[in-house]
Parts: sequence; structure tokens; C-alpha cells
Amino acid sequence: MLTRNEAYELLRKNLRTENLIKHSLAVEAILKNTAKKLGEDEQLWGLIGLLHDLDYDFTKNDPAKHSQITIKVLDGLLPEEGMNAIKAHNYQYTAQVPQTYLDKSLIAADAVSGLIIAAALVMPSKKLADVTPKTLQDKFKDKSFAAGCNRKRIELCADMELELPVFLELSLNALKNIAEKLGL
Repeated sequence: MLTRNEAYELLRKNLRTENLIKHSLAVEAILKNTAKKLGEDEQLWGLIGLLHDLDYDFTKNDPAKHSQITIKVLDGLLPEEGMNAIKAHNYQYTAQVPQTYLDKSLIAADAVSGLIIAAALVMPSKKLADVTPKTLQDKFKDKSFAAGCNRKRIELCADMELELPVFLELSLNALKNIAEKLGL
């Protein structure tokens, strides 16, 4: 399995958009926190979060190919469960039905990261430190806020036996821990 440093080098080599790199770091942090809460492998889950969009700069205009290139690049470098999760996060095109906690956690983390960052950006300070769990819950309920954020994906947390408020707070805390890396 890849080390975290090798995975980060691979990420930097393949992604050219700084916001996408920050998104990957955010999903990594959320998945690590989720894995810890669920008693799962934090290292593996973190790597999956970090690498899930490895091919996005090459596939953003062709969603049917998204995750397919990533799978080829990572072949033999991650366990099968990780590869399946990466495919499952684009299940509409890969036909990899999300089944495991890792699959569903990746989908939920991918979506919630955007909601949390949007919540931080509307704060007067534009800082994660000023986002509270209550603020985040209110923003989640407001369908006009971050309208592109797929809340159904975030609600997959229920399939992991995590209530929505617990998952939102766990995710928020994960991003607060890396706020400096995210510039928030």
C-alpha cells in the first residue's frame, strides 16, 4: 500500500488545480475522522479520501471516465476495498454500487466538504473557526445555500449508523484541524 507521502506526491503530480488539492485534503481529513469514529483503518480511509479525485483534471468534462483513470493509476497500490470505494463515489457511471462503510463514507465526505467550506466562506472572517455545528445544521437545511451540494449524498451517513448532526460535527472538526492547509 502507498504511504501517505507517496500518495501526496501522486496527487501533486496529477492535479493542477489548487482548490482540487484542498478538496482532496479536506476529504482525507473527514474520512480519517470518520474511520476513527467507526473503528476502521484511518490510514487507508485517509488515502482513499486524498486520492479519490486523482483523475479529475483529466475527466472533468467527461464524467463517465471519472475514477476510471484513477483506478488504472492506483492498480496494485491500494487494497481492493479502496479501489471499489473510488469507483463507487462515481457510481452513476461506474456501476459500482456503494455497499461498504468506506464506499458510503467517501460519498458523504466528498459532498459535506463542499458544504462546510461554503459555510466558512460566508462567515465575515471567512474562517472555519467561526462555523459551529448549529450553523452547519442550519446551512444543511437551507436548500438554497450551496444549492449544488447534494444533501442526499451527505445523508448516507445514516447508512454508517452516524446521525446527521454527529457526522456534520465530526466533519467540521476534521476541517478545523487542517484549516491552515485549506486557507480557512
